[in-house]
Amino acid sequence: MSDAVLVLNSGSSSIKFGLFEISAAEPVLLCKGLLDEHEAKPRLVVKSPGGEDLFETRSEAPDVDGGHLFADVLAFIEDHFGKFDLRAVGHRIVHGGPDYSGPAELKDDVYAKLEALTPLAPLHQPRCLAPVRTIRAIKPDLTQVACFDTAFHHSIAPPASRFAMPRRYEARGIRRYGFHGLSFEYVAGRLAEIAPQLASKRTVIAHLGNGASLCALHDGRSVDTTMGLTPLDGLVMGTRCGTIDPGVLLYLQQHENMSVEAVQHLLYHESGLLGVSGISADMRALLARGEAAAREAVDLFTFRAAQEVAVMANTLGGMDGLVFTGGVGEHAKEIRSAIGERLAWLGVRIDAAANGEACERINGGDSAVDVFVIPTNEELTIARHCAAMLRAMERSSD
Repeated sequence: MSDAVLVLNSGSSSIKFGLFEISAAEPVLLCKGLLDEHEAKPRLVVKSPGGEDLFETRSEAPDVDGGHLFADVLAFIEDHFGKFDLRAVGHRIVHGGPDYSGPAELKDDVYAKLEALTPLAPLHQPRCLAPVRTIRAIKPDLTQVACFDTAFHHSIAPPASRFAMPRRYEARGIRRYGFHGLSFEYVAGRLAEIAPQLASKRTVIAHLGNGASLCALHDGRSVDTTMGLTPLDGLVMGTRCGTIDPGVLLYLQQHENMSVEAVQHLLYHESGLLGVSGISADMRALLARGEAAAREAVDLFTFRAAQEVAVMANTLGGMDGLVFTGGVGEHAKEIRSAIGERLAWLGVRIDAAANGEACERINGGDSAVDVFVIPTNEELTIARHCAAMLRAMERSSD
């Protein structure tokens, strides 16, 4: 019987998942799916690796913890992939704090530490941890593995990791952690395959989506990033503000009489592209609209992205490669073009034809910087970590 792992990638209102066979050296996708909780009747869809529909069902009522739909997922796996032994469930966990620089088995003590980090990622951490409880209730003996978005950035050291605050706060763990690490890890590995000449050079990876951040990569390691203690920092995002003057927050509390909870909701849910445009948090919708506010939101997004690429280049002491990934980075040619134009002074030249076709390599022949579009695969990264952890657990038990 071949071994398999189930990977869960939890977002703010949906959960992507994939079932992978792990008997070979590289995990192989068996099926993929989505638990979509946007609607009054949450929906579960399962597809083949090629995109063909395999299964679909709806919950008749809002499913607060996803329990019924998770049971359906596990039942589907047993019915259709019964020849595989489900060995573990791997979870994307957004914040690992100072303690976790690699995957960890989700035992009670680990779970408690991760739950305590919720104030640092209130939009994400509860959503990532909820499936752990649900699956534990359904299959208490099934191994569960946490894979962290912060782990890839543990290589970041002072001064890049440091805030200009009294050092006693740094001793308590207040530092720049960075996020999207599972995506950056995958893209860094893929880049080493398709452009080995960049493996030891200076590259900026732009993960652009509803959440967005940059990673400065040198010798395959993260040396700087735009997000900090929380996923609020850095670039303009769908509904998150990115970098903001701390005095704005003090003003809102002191003179607008806003509570901490109200400010938190403003920063996480009402800002970013949605706040500036007043129309939508979806880049596709904004690019399709003609209103000035939509154009201004897009302009701010590309301005801040290019500005922060320059910051990453400063950390690296130059830039040899630029990689676009994430939903916007992979699919919005207009955004790639606009960012490239703003970075022309750094020697970036994007070829319009290659960019329009979303080729893997999109820089022009006269570009001083190699520019790529590399689709990310966080689920595969998690599957790899789960397979490695299961092998390590087997060795330790021999």
